Amino acid sequence: MTDGPRQGATGEGAPRSHNATVEDVVLTANTAFYNAFEAGDLDLMAAVWLPDPDPVCIHPGNAAISGYAEMMRAWAMIFANTPYIQFFLTDVQVRVDEDVAYVTCTENVLSSGEGAPEEGFAGGKALATNVFRRTSTGWRLWIHHASPVLSSGGRQEEAE
Repeated sequence: MTDGPRQGATGEGAPRSHNATVEDVVLTANTAFYNAFEAGDLDLMAAVWLPDPDPVCIHPGNAAISGYAEMMRAWAMIFANTPYIQFFLTDVQVRVDEDVAYVTCTENVLSSGEGAPEEGFAGGKALATNVFRRTSTGWRLWIHHASPVLSSGGRQEEAE
């Protein structure tokens, strides 16, 4: 669908250098998740996830999906009902602790399909946490949790 999630000034993508840090490799795994989502490709999505121990996925406003098989069924349904989706990632931060890492980011989403105006696109924003585990085949996504941003929030609104 697109050529990958765009990352804003606070979340540069991983360099393509052979001197990549562990953080760079985790960010590349994070980008692979969003690329699979944008492409609507179940094979790519399956390759991103850690099958065991049970992975967990929580989409904005929905219940948790636990277990690899159940999650892949859910992704198939999402892909079947999402003609277009594009992510612009901002506020990207990565932390690594031995064999577990997490990426936090703001997902700025543009999509069409259910919930979008007829013949148009809908936009939204979610805060996401993606937890990865290091395996013998690389970093695999273990937990994805995205929460909708319902307002611009911040200190300015709190002061009013």
